[in-house]
Amino acid sequence: MNDDQIKSILRKSKVIAMIGVSSEKKGEDKKNLKRKPANVVMKYMQNFGYKVIPINPFAVGEIVNGEPMVESLNNVKEEIDIVDVFRPSSEAEGIAKEAIQKGTKVLWLQYGIHSDEAQVIANKENIEFISNRCIKQEYQKLFQKSNPVFPVLKD
Repeated sequence: MNDDQIKSILRKSKVIAMIGVSSEKKGEDKKNLKRKPANVVMKYMQNFGYKVIPINPFAVGEIVNGEPMVESLNNVKEEIDIVDVFRPSSEAEGIAKEAIQKGTKVLWLQYGIHSDEAQVIANKENIEFISNRCIKQEYQKLFQKSNPVFPVLKD
């Protein structure tokens, strides 16, 4: 997938379902939650106009960055443009199957995540497949012409 293809995907997409957004653990400092990669990426993409639906089956109903946590892709009411995955590579195949059932256009596996099985499933269903790339970093590089490592956002 080249930069022009990724830019096109990001330009025409509006809704991102983000699997693996962290929930608040009992007794945990709330500041830690803001530093977790999926939560940082979620907030960043929201700041640039995307609706981001956080998915975490262990925190249903909890509010993260103003959005209620949803159990699974099947529980998302609206149409999803991108399924963005912050889960281990071993879970990607099952997520790819769910994404197909949901009619998703793009399956995006975050930095450090890849699954040949998920790629085969996505390709077979004509779903755009991106892996081992951070959606936030790609957005920064392509639209903001910056290439930071992973700065923490400030409120």
